[in-house]
Amino acid sequence: MSISHPKRICQIIKLKPSAVEEYKGIHAAVWPGVLAALERAHIMDYSINYYPPFRLLIATMKYTGSNFEADMKAVSEDPETQKWWAITDGMQESFVEGAQGSGQDVPWWTEVEEVFRFEGKSQ
Repeated sequence: MSISHPKRICQIIKLKPSAVEEYKGIHAAVWPGVLAALERAHIMDYSINYYPPFRLLIATMKYTGSNFEADMKAVSEDPETQKWWAITDGMQESFVEGAQGSGQDVPWWTEVEEVFRFEGKSQ
């Protein structure tokens, strides 16, 4: 897959009520190895927001590489990221039927369709 501009991605998942503070705490100090794996995979401008009424985590990011599938496979094979997911997946509830966790064949997070984008005028 070759892209000429960043691919923007939005994903959602539920946060377990008992895990809110722990999830926020671990994300206040994300492990350097996890961030390095994302950077190697051409992920940038990554953020996760939380909407408490629906216990909804909303992740947005930009992918700037040229082979998304291969880069995501590399992230899923990263040992530090696998350890991270072993902790964070237990705090989440997937919307995807049959999902067993991050980095598996069935997606853990649900990708959300973009229906509008405004980037403003270039100056």
